[in-house]
Amino acid sequence: MKLNKTLMIAALIAGGVFAADTAVRAQDATNTPPASTPPGAPGGRARLNPEQVAKDLGLSEDQKAKFKEAMQGQMQKMKELRQDTTLSQEDRRAKMKELRDANNAKLKEILTPEQYDKWQKLMPGRNRPAAPAAPQQ
Repeated sequence: MKLNKTLMIAALIAGGVFAADTAVRAQDATNTPPASTPPGAPGGRARLNPEQVAKDLGLSEDQKAKFKEAMQGQMQKMKELRQDTTLSQEDRRAKMKELRDANNAKLKEILTPEQYDKWQKLMPGRNRPAAPAAPQQ
């Protein structure tokens, strides 16, 4: 009887330790990407802060208004395109590329060459051409 009581207490202690360890590990886990993840990098979508972008690029008041209008227009068109269920994935990608190219052309008109270069660096992976497909064997 004493052995059963000792085993029961040991099992309760082991279970308590296991439960506490699991609870502590669950509190440490997060679902958010690390703060060092750059915009556009795998692990999260880029969220632009217009004031920060304007500051980083050194935009004039006129440029700020035109930049904001161009970006909001692109976001609206992209949203509409994502909601269009009649397109195949391939067609949707092609249209998204057309939208990005058209928006980049607008931005080149709004921004100075130096500002546009900074913009390209702020948006890694977003404004670069896609990598070529791997050759088939």
